[in-house]
Order: sequence, then C-alpha cells, then structure tokens
Amino acid sequence: MSAATAAPPRRSMFGVELDPLTMDQTVRRCLDAVRDGEQLEIGVVNAAKLVNMRRDPRLAGAVNGCDLVLADGQAVVWAGKVLRAPLPERVAGIDLFMRLLAEAETAGISVYLLGAKQPVLELMLHQIRLRFPELVVAGSRNGYFDDSEQQEIAESIAASGAQMLFLGMTSPKKELFTAAYGERTGVRVVHGVGGSFDILAGVTRRAPAAWQRLGVEWLYRALQEPRRLGRRYVTTNTLFFLMTARELVRPTPPARRSGGATGSARGSS
Repeated sequence: MSAATAAPPRRSMFGVELDPLTMDQTVRRCLDAVRDGEQLEIGVVNAAKLVNMRRDPRLAGAVNGCDLVLADGQAVVWAGKVLRAPLPERVAGIDLFMRLLAEAETAGISVYLLGAKQPVLELMLHQIRLRFPELVVAGSRNGYFDDSEQQEIAESIAASGAQMLFLGMTSPKKELFTAAYGERTGVRVVHGVGGSFDILAGVTRRAPAAWQRLGVEWLYRALQEPRRLGRRYVTTNTLFFLMTARELVRPTPPARRSGGATGSARGSS
C-alpha cells in the first residue's frame, strides 16, 4: 500500500492486535484485495470471543492469523477507550456482510455462502435473491460437515471461481476452517459472519439500533433464548470486565501477526 493509503497502527489489547478501521475503510480494503488479487482473511472479535481465546489456543491462533482483526462488539470499542487503544468504531460482522454483498452485486464480484442448516441456508438464499437480484452467487453449502470433508469443500469453493467467501458458522469452527483451508479455496476475501445467515433468513431477529448503540445487543439475544444464552452471556461479560481490569494493570503482550492491512498478501493458511 502507498504511504497515502497506509493503514493506521494496530491497537494491542488482550494479546490481540486489532486494526483500527472504520466500516468504509474495511469495505475499501476488501474491494482492493479483490482488485489486486490478494487474499484477505477477516477476523472479528467481541467480548465472548476474546474470553474464549484465553481458553482455546487454537481459536487464538486462528484469529491472530487473520489479515484484519476488527472490533465486532461495542464492548471491545469501550475497552479500547479504557485501555488507551482507541478504535474508531464498531465494525459489526453482519453489517460488513451486507455491505460486501451490495458492493459485490454492483462490481460483479462472485460470492460463495457456506454455513447454517440447509433449510436456513435456502431461506437466506431466497432473501439474497430478493435484495440483491444481480448478485453472482457462485455456490453455497450448509455448514454441517465432518472435519474429514473440509478439504473437499475447499476444493469445491475453488472450483466455483468465487471471489468472496462468507462463512455462517460458529466459533471456533469457522476460524479453524479458514486457517487450515482458506488459501486453498482460492477466494480473495474470507469473512466469517457467525449467526448472520440466521438473521438474514429471518429465523432470528437482530436487536434494534438503539440496543446496538447502547452495547446491549447481547441482552436482546439472551431475552430471545434465555435458557440457552442467559447464563452464558452473564458469565462471559463478567469475565470480560475482569479481563479488562487486569489488562489495565498488566497488559498482555501481543501475539505476532504476519498478514494484514500493512503487510503483504498471505503466503499460507
């Protein structure tokens, strides 16, 4: 990248180097990757994932191996202020997903959609056809497969000729898949979008904008599924608060990242 378009220095928190990009900057970075033939793997972190990364070295390694790591959760943006590692704004995974679908439709960029249960995937594909009628969907597959099938799936994605890959799978499955097989897919942009397929399909509802601004989108989700998510979110948020307090006193050294907005294209996955 030229000096005029060089990315700002990364912010280190919780042993992770985050890219302080806005949504618009991230979208431009993705379109540049497609144009320049660079492979760009996007990682997003929220409070829950940062807590889980402390427990799961494989997840931590996969996230830190991404070319861009962005703040998906508002709590991460707030923590950045407390820890003097400011981030310009939240770049929510689902919002980036929708922006990239729109940009892909306009630019004639083909996409592949991997994730969710088959009925949910079909509902989402129907919604995509309605919202983005000119979008080139090179292929799709549900996200329920054994580890032994990963190589075959990666090769199918490569054969489709897709330029962007969106993974609607939970962590750490999506991070581990892209870490192991992202390069083999041949796509230019890889973005793990978590539960966004369910939201776009209309199976689950996203929190209203006011809840998102207040940083309590997690509470809205917990109220929809209190038995499954209530205790998990309370525990995770408490641990994240304690992690932030500890980080303020004793910062965690950042893990090394070889890719990213200021580096060269990735040589391996």
